[in-house]
Formats: sequence, C-alpha cells, structure tokens
Amino acid sequence: QVQLMEAGGDLVQAGGSLRLSCVVPGDTFDLATMGWHRQVPGKQRELVATISKSGTTYYSDSLRARFTISRDNAKNTVYLQMKNLKLEDTAVYYCNYKLWRPGIGAENYWGQGTQVIVSS
Repeated sequence: QVQLMEAGGDLVQAGGSLRLSCVVPGDTFDLATMGWHRQVPGKQRELVATISKSGTTYYSDSLRARFTISRDNAKNTVYLQMKNLKLEDTAVYYCNYKLWRPGIGAENYWGQGTQVIVSS
C-alpha cells in the first residue's frame, strides 16, 4: 500500500497563487509517474498535470500556462504551483501515484485530496 499525503489547499483570492505538495513515503517514489487531478462536486475528476520519473511533464491544455508540476525525488515530494488562480479552479485536488511493475501490472494510488477555494 502506498500512502500519499497532500497539503497546501487553501482559500485564496482570484489572481493569487498557491502551491500544493504531495509526499509519498517509501523507496519507490522516484520510479513512479506522479500526477495532479482535480474534481468539482457533480463532475468527473479531470487531469491537471503529470510528471514522469525522468521529469517529463504533461499538462491539460487549458492549464499549462498557469500551472507547473515539479518533483523533488530527494524529498519524495511532487508539487503543483498554481498562479493567477481563477474562480473555476476551485476544486478538490488529488495527488496520483502510478507505477508499472513487470509481471504485476500497474499500481495506482490516490491521495485524500486537498481543497482549493478561489474567491472573488
């Protein structure tokens, strides 16, 4: 079982910035693809960004200009830097861990989520 511990969600004014973090204890963090997703009540969870073990990033087209995903393997932590936040960024943000193990298959774990509220 892999545990993901998110932090950083907060109430922030529109136009402001916020940085989310997700710590994954253990010795497999640096092998995993990490990601951030978000979900609004009543809607499907949507991909925000991912970062591979080698640091290759992928972003939702609508968010790439304002959001930056990064990782610090020495700290077993993945970050999501969000700037120029908009009301529509209000959501619960979830950290995701994905690791393919030969002969076993994909391991896929989620954090509990951290709430981001953007106010006008």
